[in-house]
Amino acid sequence: MPTFPFTEADPIQHPGPPPKASEVVIVGGGIIGVTTALFLASRNIPVTLLEKGRVAAEQSSRNWGWIRKQGRDADELPIVIEACRLWRQLADECGEDIGLNQTGVTYLANADKDMAKFEEFMRIAAIHELDTRLLDTDQTAKLITGMSRRFAGAMTTPSDMRAEPWLAVPALARLAVRKGVRIVESCAARTLDIAAGRIKGVWTEAGYIETSTVLVAGGAWSSLFLARHGVSIPQLSVRVTVAATEPLPEIYAGAAADDHIAFRCRQDGGYTLAAGGSHLLYLGPDAFRHFTQYLPALRDNPFGTRYFPFAPSGYPDGWSTPRDWAPDSESPFERMRVLSPAPEPAKLRSIERNFKQLFPRFETVRLKAGWGGMIDAMPDVVPVVDRVQAIGGLFVATGMCGHGFGIGPGIGRVVSDMIRGNAIGHDLSRFRLPRFYDGSPVRLGPAL
Repeated sequence: MPTFPFTEADPIQHPGPPPKASEVVIVGGGIIGVTTALFLASRNIPVTLLEKGRVAAEQSSRNWGWIRKQGRDADELPIVIEACRLWRQLADECGEDIGLNQTGVTYLANADKDMAKFEEFMRIAAIHELDTRLLDTDQTAKLITGMSRRFAGAMTTPSDMRAEPWLAVPALARLAVRKGVRIVESCAARTLDIAAGRIKGVWTEAGYIETSTVLVAGGAWSSLFLARHGVSIPQLSVRVTVAATEPLPEIYAGAAADDHIAFRCRQDGGYTLAAGGSHLLYLGPDAFRHFTQYLPALRDNPFGTRYFPFAPSGYPDGWSTPRDWAPDSESPFERMRVLSPAPEPAKLRSIERNFKQLFPRFETVRLKAGWGGMIDAMPDVVPVVDRVQAIGGLFVATGMCGHGFGIGPGIGRVVSDMIRGNAIGHDLSRFRLPRFYDGSPVRLGPAL
């Protein structure tokens, strides 16, 4: 198992240098950028992927590792269904053990109101012929053994999967390279070169790349990069804390969550743990600028977000983070190669405590690691996947709202065909960028 979390001190696996020209340039080496590059290269399209730090070093390796159809937004669900098929295909193609297993996802109901929400999703599941089903109290206790309390019930999808993110995304990057993708780590894209309303190239810290097509898939950094070119996206980043336990006896092979604790069995026999539905937002210029667009989400879940007035220096929405820079000067992306927030000690303690309370059979739960991550969030809890109409040749796929790992290969395939001008096969109107500015009402995705 590689050292985790990744840092800029880790050896560069893809050193470059970048080419002088490339048909497509992708900014961001996470799951979205890597899989888009992979699918483009599979169709013999020359692609260069630029990563300011290390492939998958930010949220693409720090997530929970869930690959779920359950609880998805109705407009995301067809892409997720495709993504699940592609995960199996890509796991076979890469020839590496990425921990991909079909072990199911289960949501636990603390009360009847939770079961009512699950019943709403069951109508969507039926349309797509998912194997999702509702469980009563006794069935829930039989599915996940040893719990200290009896739940009102649960919703479970046995066909949902899990994988190890810090193994999977680097393995897919190596597959992409074998298919012809040029990946360059420790090489930040600084600015776009735009002439007559069209992309002409990309200025990087290692020089200029001539190109006509750019995809920005920079996760938490996408909004800062695009704002430099007059493209406004109401994207914010929230911090979450995650932990990994030492190996424990198996209580459930899949992933599960209630309001207090989320857990997922890992390949090494331990569990990945997190607090259910809890995150921290640093208040910066963008948070105040886009506040009104986030009001519906705040009203829907007023206690799910905690606030801190200052982001650490250099964070995407930090008060001192530059908003403008020249192509030949250092950018914020070089100043922070890897966005690696520290885990909250109090949150780690509460995660450990809640897990032990739910499973009292574990007299000792040892945490082998704890880490933080920054989730790129959107006001309606669904991503932006679109071409930027004001700048020819510019595409964006960002704001995955903590759902990016599981849906990643599906989005990658969709964006690769969008770039090529092919039929996409899915309705993407829900994910268009202008929805935030054309008077469309905010329609919240599910908080499941």
